[in-house]
This record gives sequence, C-alpha cells and structure tokens, in this order.
Amino acid sequence: MNILPERLEAGSPYPLGATFDGLGVNFAVFSANAERIDLCLFDPSGRRELKRYSLPECTDEVWHGYLPDARPGQLYGYRAYGPYRPEQGHRFNPNKLLIDPYARRLAGKLRWTDALHGYRVGSHRADLSFDRRDSAPAMPKSVVTAEAFDWTGDQRPNTPWSETVIYEAHVKGLTALLEEVSPPERGTFAALSHPKVIDHLRRLGVTALELLPVHGFVQDRFLQERGLTNYWGYNTLTFFAPEARYLASGSHDEFRLAVRRLHASGIEVILDVVYNHTAEGSEMGPTLSFRGLDNATYYRLVQDAPRHCINDTGTGNTLDLSKARVLQMVTDSLRYWAQSFRVDGFRFDLGVTLGREGNDGFSPSAAFFQALRQDPVLGRLKLISEPWDIGPGGYQLGNHPPGFAEWNDKFRDTVRKFWRGDAEMRPDLAARLAGSGDLFDRRARRPWASVNLLTAHDGMTLNDVVSYEGKHNEANGEDNRDGHSENYSRNWGAEGSTDDADIQAQRDRARRSMLVTLFASLGTPMLLGGDEFGRSQNGNNNAYCQDNELSWFDWDQLQGEAAQPLIDFTARLIALRKAHPLLRSTHFLYGQQKVAPGVLDIDWFDERGMNLTQDDWRNPEGRALVMRRARLLDDGAMETLTLLLNGSHEAITFTLPKPATNPEVLVDSANPTGELAFRDEGYEVGAGAAVLVRCLEPAQ
Repeated sequence: MNILPERLEAGSPYPLGATFDGLGVNFAVFSANAERIDLCLFDPSGRRELKRYSLPECTDEVWHGYLPDARPGQLYGYRAYGPYRPEQGHRFNPNKLLIDPYARRLAGKLRWTDALHGYRVGSHRADLSFDRRDSAPAMPKSVVTAEAFDWTGDQRPNTPWSETVIYEAHVKGLTALLEEVSPPERGTFAALSHPKVIDHLRRLGVTALELLPVHGFVQDRFLQERGLTNYWGYNTLTFFAPEARYLASGSHDEFRLAVRRLHASGIEVILDVVYNHTAEGSEMGPTLSFRGLDNATYYRLVQDAPRHCINDTGTGNTLDLSKARVLQMVTDSLRYWAQSFRVDGFRFDLGVTLGREGNDGFSPSAAFFQALRQDPVLGRLKLISEPWDIGPGGYQLGNHPPGFAEWNDKFRDTVRKFWRGDAEMRPDLAARLAGSGDLFDRRARRPWASVNLLTAHDGMTLNDVVSYEGKHNEANGEDNRDGHSENYSRNWGAEGSTDDADIQAQRDRARRSMLVTLFASLGTPMLLGGDEFGRSQNGNNNAYCQDNELSWFDWDQLQGEAAQPLIDFTARLIALRKAHPLLRSTHFLYGQQKVAPGVLDIDWFDERGMNLTQDDWRNPEGRALVMRRARLLDDGAMETLTLLLNGSHEAITFTLPKPATNPEVLVDSANPTGELAFRDEGYEVGAGAAVLVRCLEPAQ
C-alpha cells in the first residue's frame, strides 16, 4: 500500500476485528462509552506510525471503517477518546495505543515502561492522575490476517466422554528438550505432533491432549524484574492470537498441522483457556486494550466505587460476561479456535468466575453457560470447568450445568490421603471411586462430568507427592510462601530424592496404587504429563514461573530404562480401562440394580468378602476396601471386576465376595510385572497396594 487515502470509508460493524475481503480491510471495534476511536497504521517494523484515521461510523456501539487496498500483514492499533474519570469507571486515554481485542496476530513484544499506564505512575494522585506519554513504542501491534487452510480429510476423533483419557501438558515443556526436533522448533506448535510425541501418547493410550494456555499472553513485570518468566501463560493479552513464542516460523498453520496430525492418530486437542481476567491487572495496572477501549464495560467494577475492579480471580480484575459484547467476544474467540484450528474442547480456568453476573454470586444458569450450551458449534465440544475462584461462594464443585465436566479436587485429595494412610477415608473414597455421584448426579449429568485427577500443572507432580512432605518453592523468589501449603503428600522416610531402596520401593508402590485408583474409578481420568515416567519438580508445587528444565520434559529420562516399567504400567491401566466397560460406566451406580441373584451392579465389602455394615463404614481405622462391579454379557454370562484396596501398613489376605469363579488378577500395584495367581485361601494384597480382579460366571 503506497498511497494511503485521506479518510476511511464507512465499512461495516460486522464482523468485529480486522477483516480482509480481497479488496481492502474492514475495521470494527466495540466501545459503548468512547466518544471517538482512531485507527493507527504502522510500518512493517511497528516503530513508525504511518497514518491515523478516525473511524467514521458507530453502529450499535461498534465503531467501524473500511480501508481500500489494505492487505494482510498491515500493522495497526487503536486510540480511544472519551472521559478519563476513574471514579466513574472510565479510563480513556488516547495517548495509549490499544490492541484490537479481536486481533488474530500480534507483532512485537510488550516492553515494560511506566508509559503503558493511563495514569502517572508515582503521582500523589495515583490512578486519578493522567499520563500523556505515547505508549506505542512499547506496545505490540495488531496485524491484519487472512487465513485459509485445507482441512480436507480431517476427521475429529469425537471420542465419547465415557472413553476419554486426558493428558495435560505444556506446549513448550513437552518438547523443549526433545533432541530429535530441530532447535528452532523445540517447544513450539511445530514440534507438538513430532512422531516421538505422538508415538508416546499412542503407547500410553490417551485419547486427548490438553494444552496449557496458548493465547497470546504477557510476561509479568514483577517476574521479569526477578529474572523469571510467566511459564504457564495465565495472563492473557489477546483471546484470538496464538502465543508468538510457540510459533517457530510465525505461521498459524503450525498449530493447524499439529491438530490435524493428532486427529489422524485418534487424539483430540483440548485448550486451557483464560476468560476470567486479562493481563491488565487491577485499576493500578497498565492500559493495553480493554481498559482503554471501555473499562466500564469489559470489567466488573465495585458497584459503589467503580474506580476499583472486582477481584474474584486473584489477578486484579474480572471480565464482566454479563455484558453482551463481552460475552460475544468470548464466544467468538471460542468459535474461532474451534473452527479455524479445529480444537475439540476447552478447559475454563476459574470457571466459576464465568458464571458470575453483576454483583450476584455464581449461577449455573448464567449467560455464559447458556450461550455455550445452545451454540451449534461449541455445544458439541468437550467443555471442562475449573469449579472454583476466590470470590464469595467460590467453591462450586458439582454445581455446573449439564454439558460441562469439572475438575474434581475432592477425588485428588481423597485418593492422596487414603494412600498416605489417613484415617476415616473409606466412605469418601467409595464415593470418589463410584464417580462422585454425591456431587454430580443431578440434572441428568453422567459420571464423565467428574474429571478425576491425582495431579495437575498447579501442584506437585505424582513423583513429588510420594517424595516430599512439604512444598519447596524457594526458586520462585517468594520465600516459599506461594503455592498450596497442604498437599496431602508423604515422603515415606526421606525428603526428596534418596538412594534408600526400601523407601524408593514404598514410593513406587504408592504411586502405582494411586494410578490404579485413578483408572479404576468412574469418571474421566486425567493424567499430568510426565507422571507416567516419574517427572519431578524437586518439590515445587507452583512452577508457574519456571520456564526451565525444572518444568520441561526430560526425554532422556522418559526414554531411559528406569522409566519404562512405570510407563508400561500406566499404559496397561489405560488399556484395561479401554477393554472393560465396567471401569467406565455411562451411568451412576448405587447398588440398587440386581445383575443376578445376590449380585448388585456395584457393591462394597471388607477384606473377608463380607458386606460393610454401618459400623464398618464409621470405623476410622478401616483401611481395607473392596468394590465390585457386575454386568451381564450378551451370552448370559456375568462379568465382575473387583477392586481390592489395602491402605494399611501390613499385607492382608483378601477373600473375594461370592460368586467368584476362576478369578483372574488383572493388575497388582505391589507386583507390577510378576505372575499373578489367586489361591484357594484368597489373595495377599501387599501393604499399600491395589489389586484388580476379573471373574466370569458362566451363563446358567
């Protein structure tokens, strides 16, 4: 574009964002309270502003204009004029260049400077002051895009929820140390579908790869000042543009190719998304996009003091999804990733925040949930919520609407406590094993709504859960004050790594027993990437700022001889779950349906094969638990799967509840590779061990 016109044409208010039509670009941006919005065009370097236009039209609070002959690759930004009255919730400052909320690509990096703030940092009037410095030199620029990709032949795996096994990983951490990948591509989307990665996922048998945030995000100023980085990415700057650091070539097609290759291997892709807050922080934070375009609309503000942001997220601000245009932005973003990148689902960070409206608390009928449930594109995808935030009534596990699954931290905590030897765990463990129907069985929800996890990115790895009594977050620079203080972990005699063979054997058994519990429970199992080969973070349970080998996959360890037994054991458990429908029931079971005379669909026993009495359930020292599930096969035979759990410190001989013809031991966490045989007198379950047994009763 050599000669720029003097003014823009009227253009259209739809679609929002910068849209190339082959002849030019339509620009449309929402602001309900702005008095004028300028479009600023920049040279390819992003350093020189070429032209500034006032958007000529405003339709339904959308400002718009059309630039003939503009092309993809054009760099731009906005400046918004309006009242600067923080005490009324308005923070317009045209000296601040603003990112288009719908930008599909960003050019350049954010450079921290006080000029990014709408107020004069250090002023005695604080954020009531006004800063006149131009922020453009420190700001990334939005980029006009035109994206086309040939998806011909791509088939979404569409794995049923009841057969889903999720594997959580970080785009960079997964391949940063993978030597088979060329150095420029390590830690990027281009490496995500490398044959080594796909072969490992297929060997395990997982059906879905859940990625930590991939939206463009900001490196926190306070972390950079400490020499650290925001590794996890929960600090979103733009909801449409992929994080530039994950693009080896700069092309979005890297991610599309990765998704397509994962689909071809039967693996779905789920994105962890952060729509509860933005990188602009509290009212004392910078003006980068939303705050400068319409602070009073985009953010939830204190009703009687709109100068201040409501902070239900712990990050300084909270997006206001009760506002139609804000909700539209979120759903447009989700639809963009679902259609342009063909991802298969989303995990919503602090999902409770998305269900808050105005000054009300959480509601499963909030507009966000309603919008997704009725959407013909989004409603068909896998939708997972993190069911808590730090706001009032912020713990809402089990209270989300149908169509949503939820991370079940009660499963995590109960399983950890049982296997470390806590008392009074039998009743709660039984509820978790049975799919947490006490939490989720309402409004026709199914067991898959409970996403069962032992660990996740936020917390200790499984190796560290059995190796450390407490957290060790000193590397984060906060004097070990950050991160959860109670991890329900146990080190079994030594803190951290040890050469003591007996301690290591106990740790290995505890780890295997927890994995057996995970994959033998009703619900949707989620495995933290690396737990299958013993990845450690040296006791760090909040590695959000550790973009280094502490967080990255060590492929030498993964491919080493020592890791293979645990990888094989994990893959075996997933294969058993896939092979046996009784391990993944599509309905909640309560022991109310008779499968055969004296045999219920689910039942509970002690180590003698006797039904547990009320006194047994109340016994705080009862650490043996037997769960049996049963079903009739098409030929009339009856199949039972019986899980034997010994949470005590001594071996116990278990007797199977009758009938128990020709029992076959499928897995024993105390004997993962040896020959497994049931004797007439019963089966000895080692201390802290889990055993799964199958019986097949011939048709009568």
